[in-house]
Amino acid sequence: MSRRSPTGESRVPFADLAEVRSQFPCLQQQIHGKQLIYLDSAATSQKPSQVIEAVDSYYREYCSNVHRGVHTLSERATSRYEGVRPKVAVLINAPDPHSVIFTRSTTEGINLVARTIGRSRVGEGDEVLISAMEHHANIVPWQMLCEEQGAILRVIPCDENGDLILNDLESLITDRTKVVSVGYVSNAVGTRHDVKKIISAARTIGAITVIDAAQAISHIPVDVEDLGCDFLAFSGHKMYGPTGIGVLWGRKELLDQMSPWQGGGDMIRTVSFERTTYADTPWKFEAGTPNIAGVIGLGAAVDFLNDVGFETIQEHEIHLVAEAMARLDQVEGLSIIGRPSHRISVISFILDGIHPHDAGTIIDQHSVAIRAGHHCAMPLMKHFGVPATIRASFAVYNTHDEIEALTSAIESVKAVFR
Repeated sequence: MSRRSPTGESRVPFADLAEVRSQFPCLQQQIHGKQLIYLDSAATSQKPSQVIEAVDSYYREYCSNVHRGVHTLSERATSRYEGVRPKVAVLINAPDPHSVIFTRSTTEGINLVARTIGRSRVGEGDEVLISAMEHHANIVPWQMLCEEQGAILRVIPCDENGDLILNDLESLITDRTKVVSVGYVSNAVGTRHDVKKIISAARTIGAITVIDAAQAISHIPVDVEDLGCDFLAFSGHKMYGPTGIGVLWGRKELLDQMSPWQGGGDMIRTVSFERTTYADTPWKFEAGTPNIAGVIGLGAAVDFLNDVGFETIQEHEIHLVAEAMARLDQVEGLSIIGRPSHRISVISFILDGIHPHDAGTIIDQHSVAIRAGHHCAMPLMKHFGVPATIRASFAVYNTHDEIEALTSAIESVKAVFR
């Protein structure tokens, strides 16, 4: 029989949770003499054995550069590296694997768009629209572009719940709007934004649309065809893959029109001192030796997500977040920051009279890993009138017992400051 949560609902059993957890070596350790509880997956997720083994196998068995070699190791590496593009395309329902570009991160993907098509489309007096809830990676590149081009950065506001205010989009998206770039899910408070509504409004006036899917990609199905966006970026390390690898997807017809943003080896067709011609999409955007092991590990992470299944992931995480919200609401002196209408896997809160960094340090002594800070969302922190928050973020490997441990650790924090 399943236990009941503080919400009064019967907990939905996740029959394979123990098996899933067993695939994550880092979760098997003790910290400060207690079993590790990892609630910082919004910063980076833990990695399953199949991802670690895929990276290890590349370095042990067929370490070689890709594309250029004719020997066996190079051909093997190239085949496995390029085999990840169609996997990623299927994951996000992209019609053409050649529209998948490998980057270092979500940040690099957004910068690539800003420095190429952004630079060519945005001129003096034009406007770029983002939201009040963006990660710095989706603010700073557009600020830099606007400063360079003499353009204006405009912001979709949010309310006190952490929901974007979208009832006045017509006044924000005008014929001067050239780019609209928004996050799918807020990394700071977990809001799932109505990005389809924003994209639809932007498309009516021909603006380029960019979606930061870093916080969505491991939690919900991401479908670029359904969304209707022009570009979408995400990072491997937030979806159970390696660090230092990311993806930028773009509409093939736009990518083909765009100039390369970096020059060097592997992105060329021919080079002479008089003229260089460039490789086709996507390779013209991938200058130099790529993160081959990272891409192969990313492919293994896609396999992991498909093996578990998004239906299972969503069901499990919805119940985890509901229980965590209910338990945290019972803690005296604790205030949850943001109560959006649609939340995914992130809860931010503060404790009366206790700095988040102090709280995070004490919580760590109880072997609970959380994040304390502004979460690369300083404008949003200012909106809520706080310098920082304590953030708990959940993934498929977390358990209901870990929520109990978190609340117990918070009570210990309060006891220290009594």
